[in-house]
Amino acid sequence: MRKVYPSDINREQFEQIRPLLEGAGKKTRPRTVDLYEVCCAVLYLLKSGCPWRTLPSDFPKWRTVPHYFSKWSVKPEHDLSLLEQALKKSGGRAPTQTGAQRQDELLQR
Repeated sequence: MRKVYPSDINREQFEQIRPLLEGAGKKTRPRTVDLYEVCCAVLYLLKSGCPWRTLPSDFPKWRTVPHYFSKWSVKPEHDLSLLEQALKKSGGRAPTQTGAQRQDELLQR
């Protein structure tokens, strides 16, 4: 059981965006990491601005998180990245907000 961070979303919010995030990339072998934990780690990084290597040790390995972040951040031409779509779906963020601004808004509710 890991520590709960202010940047975390709850499991119900994550279940709304899980299909979107799971659709990124090829499925060549079974996933060994919990996408909820990866998502929370990405949100932690967006909120804190910390370097990848300084992620708290109770998140997935620091090399795993940027791998998923890069897959989720690919921005198709004239469209939102998967990460932007997930943030928007989880709480209706305005397209001009950054991830950190959206996190601040969510945490103030």
